[in-house]
Amino acid sequence: MYDQDFNPVEYPIDGILDLHTFSPKDVKELVPEYIHACLEKGIYQIRIIHGKGTGTLKAIVWSILEKHPDVESFKLDSGSSSWGATLVDLKH
Repeated sequence: MYDQDFNPVEYPIDGILDLHTFSPKDVKELVPEYIHACLEKGIYQIRIIHGKGTGTLKAIVWSILEKHPDVESFKLDSGSSSWGATLVDLKH
Protein backbone atom coordinates (compact mmCIF):
# COMPACT_ATOMS: atom_id res chain seq x y z
CA MET A 1 0.00 0.00 0.00
CA TYR A 2 1.15 3.54 -0.69
CA ASP A 3 0.48 6.90 0.93
CA GLN A 4 -0.77 9.95 -0.98
CA ASP A 5 2.78 10.73 -2.14
CA PHE A 6 3.22 7.17 -3.47
CA ASN A 7 5.58 6.15 -0.70
CA PRO A 8 5.24 2.59 0.61
CA VAL A 9 3.32 2.39 3.89
CA GLU A 10 4.28 -0.29 6.41
CA TYR A 11 1.14 -0.92 8.42
CA PRO A 12 1.21 -2.81 11.74
CA ILE A 13 -0.92 -5.95 11.81
CA ASP A 14 -2.48 -5.72 15.26
CA GLY A 15 -6.19 -6.13 14.56
CA ILE A 16 -6.91 -2.40 14.25
CA LEU A 17 -7.11 -0.83 10.81
CA ASP A 18 -7.46 2.95 10.82
CA LEU A 19 -8.51 4.08 7.36
CA HIS A 20 -8.02 7.80 8.09
CA THR A 21 -4.50 7.72 6.69
CA PHE A 22 -5.51 6.12 3.38
CA SER A 23 -7.17 7.40 0.25
CA PRO A 24 -10.74 6.06 -0.21
CA LYS A 25 -9.73 4.60 -3.58
CA ASP A 26 -7.26 2.29 -1.78
CA VAL A 27 -9.83 0.79 0.60
CA LYS A 28 -11.14 -1.87 -1.80
CA GLU A 29 -7.66 -3.38 -1.98
CA LEU A 30 -6.49 -2.57 1.54
CA VAL A 31 -9.30 -4.17 3.56
CA PRO A 32 -8.99 -7.66 1.96
CA GLU A 33 -5.19 -7.49 2.25
CA TYR A 34 -5.48 -6.57 5.92
CA ILE A 35 -7.93 -9.42 6.58
CA HIS A 36 -5.51 -11.85 4.93
CA ALA A 37 -2.58 -10.52 6.98
CA CYS A 38 -4.58 -10.82 10.22
CA LEU A 39 -5.51 -14.42 9.45
CA GLU A 40 -1.85 -15.23 8.80
CA LYS A 41 -1.03 -13.89 12.27
CA GLY A 42 -3.91 -15.72 13.96
CA ILE A 43 -5.95 -12.56 14.57
CA TYR A 44 -9.66 -13.35 14.25
CA GLN A 45 -11.25 -10.17 15.57
CA ILE A 46 -10.47 -6.86 13.91
CA ARG A 47 -11.62 -3.29 14.26
CA ILE A 48 -11.84 -1.13 11.15
CA ILE A 49 -11.98 2.60 11.85
CA HIS A 50 -13.71 4.33 8.96
CA GLY A 51 -14.90 7.48 10.71
CA LYS A 52 -18.38 8.92 10.77
CA GLY A 53 -18.30 11.49 7.96
CA THR A 54 -20.94 11.05 5.27
CA GLY A 55 -21.07 7.28 5.66
CA THR A 56 -19.58 6.62 2.23
CA LEU A 57 -16.41 4.97 3.54
CA LYS A 58 -18.42 2.82 5.95
CA ALA A 59 -20.63 1.71 3.04
CA ILE A 60 -17.56 0.73 1.00
CA VAL A 61 -16.10 -1.22 3.94
CA TRP A 62 -19.39 -3.03 4.61
CA SER A 63 -19.75 -3.91 0.93
CA ILE A 64 -16.31 -5.53 1.04
CA LEU A 65 -17.06 -7.37 4.29
CA GLU A 66 -20.41 -8.70 3.03
CA LYS A 67 -18.67 -10.43 0.11
CA HIS A 68 -15.45 -11.55 1.80
CA PRO A 69 -15.33 -15.35 2.30
CA ASP A 70 -13.27 -15.12 5.52
CA VAL A 71 -15.70 -12.78 7.33
CA GLU A 72 -17.94 -14.54 9.84
CA SER A 73 -19.83 -11.41 10.96
CA PHE A 74 -19.48 -7.67 11.49
CA LYS A 75 -21.26 -4.87 13.32
CA LEU A 76 -20.84 -1.26 14.33
CA ASP A 77 -18.65 -0.71 17.34
CA SER A 78 -20.81 0.06 20.36
CA GLY A 79 -17.92 1.67 22.24
CA SER A 80 -16.95 5.30 22.48
CA SER A 81 -16.38 5.58 18.72
CA SER A 82 -19.95 4.35 18.10
CA TRP A 83 -20.66 4.21 14.39
CA GLY A 84 -17.18 5.42 13.38
CA ALA A 85 -15.78 1.89 13.53
CA THR A 86 -16.81 -1.64 12.58
CA LEU A 87 -15.97 -4.77 14.54
CA VAL A 88 -15.29 -7.84 12.40
CA ASP A 89 -15.18 -11.53 13.37
CA LEU A 90 -13.16 -13.65 10.99
CA LYS A 91 -13.60 -17.37 10.35
CA HIS A 92 -11.08 -19.67 12.05
